[in-house]
Amino acid sequence: MFLSVFDIFKIGIGPSSSHTIGPMVAAERFLGHLRAQPFKVAGVSARLHGSLAFTGAGHATDRAVMLGLAGITVAGYDAEAAEAELARLRAEKVLHPEGLAALRFDPQADLVFDYGPPLPGHANGLVLRGHDAQGDVVTEMTYYSIGGGFVRTAEELEAGPAPDTGPPVPYPFASATGMLRMATESGLSIAAMKRANEKARRPRTDLNGDVQKIWRVMSDCIDRGLHAEGTLPGGLGVRRRAAAIHASLRAERGGNMAAPHLVTDWISAYAMAVNEENAAGGQVVTAPTNGAAGVVPAVIRYWLDHVPGASSDRVPEFLLTAAAVGGLIKENASISGAECGCQAEVGSAAAMAAAGLAAVLGGTPGQVENAAEIALEHHLGMTCDPVAGLVQVPCIERNGMGAVKAVAAASLALRGDGAHLVPLDVAIETMRQTGRDMSDKYKETSQGGLAVNLPNC
Repeated sequence: MFLSVFDIFKIGIGPSSSHTIGPMVAAERFLGHLRAQPFKVAGVSARLHGSLAFTGAGHATDRAVMLGLAGITVAGYDAEAAEAELARLRAEKVLHPEGLAALRFDPQADLVFDYGPPLPGHANGLVLRGHDAQGDVVTEMTYYSIGGGFVRTAEELEAGPAPDTGPPVPYPFASATGMLRMATESGLSIAAMKRANEKARRPRTDLNGDVQKIWRVMSDCIDRGLHAEGTLPGGLGVRRRAAAIHASLRAERGGNMAAPHLVTDWISAYAMAVNEENAAGGQVVTAPTNGAAGVVPAVIRYWLDHVPGASSDRVPEFLLTAAAVGGLIKENASISGAECGCQAEVGSAAAMAAAGLAAVLGGTPGQVENAAEIALEHHLGMTCDPVAGLVQVPCIERNGMGAVKAVAAASLALRGDGAHLVPLDVAIETMRQTGRDMSDKYKETSQGGLAVNLPNC
């Protein structure tokens, strides 16, 4: 199994990797499909299903689909240009994607939120159609946004995992058990094995430099969030809090630093800063998703700023270790809140962050695996119940709590020798089974939990 560190950590835009980035990528792929057709398409339409319908408005899914169909990509996203394009589209009701004739598209009529049963492949499904001049459907594609910005067509999903056709990697671990066995046999750390695998696939890549670029985007996102104030968009009236918390903590420096809660407040402020930026539609890094984007960077910032001896030169070691754990979770369970609840998002992020922190603090592979297991185990059963379908409540604070749990898990694991009762593989499989058995109303549909009880109070 090979899943690159750059697949797990992707630079994107808020507020959701599965509801914003994924549908935008799907629309981009659909334009490629249309360009390959021998017939002329005069218009397009979109239909959102499952979680994309129930929480799509709050997650800006409609906006993402329109921008994708207009030819704006995640990689080339510019906020000002995007707003101008949406205003033009709503006024003119015509798309002008590169390489295609003008396409009719009325956002009010041609983008439908379907609140019926979800499509069979995944809770996040969308159907994109091409129409001829008379309005008849001439081509149709079904896409699934499976979490973390990953997209599969219905055919790809039905076919199962795509065959790995790339160059062989030296450490092809597909489970935590295999990862630990290979670490023992090779004498290498998890990060070193992950590095060797990355180099086998990208021999000419400046791996350290490219991973450091990922960290710079994460760090810049923290800094923006720590200085931004005001109310988040969406109608809930949620105020940004990270800046005020940060200012208060800075004012206390040199004062009551012995208070036991202060370090957790710093960690929470860093995580909340990221997720407030995400909620505002800013630039974030999937880690492994947008909804959980604050956990990993918060733990890295905590380590760099509050732990003696920490060095930014070792950030690649942290992120490579975290990516190895994230890849195991994605391939053997899920990182999608719509599929397995928030245990799959913040729980996965906490496991990744705990593993990364344990690694840079000198943990053995066994201690690193134990740290990831502790963090994931104690998120099992966590629901995804965003109020009003917005990635704000409980998501922003939840990232802070996930980051605090990650630090606690790493610390606890480093107090032991790596031996423990519940293997990480068991925790991952338990998360998958729990997600399968969880009611759909607790899986990013805003039909249960806080999403219904808060408005009713």
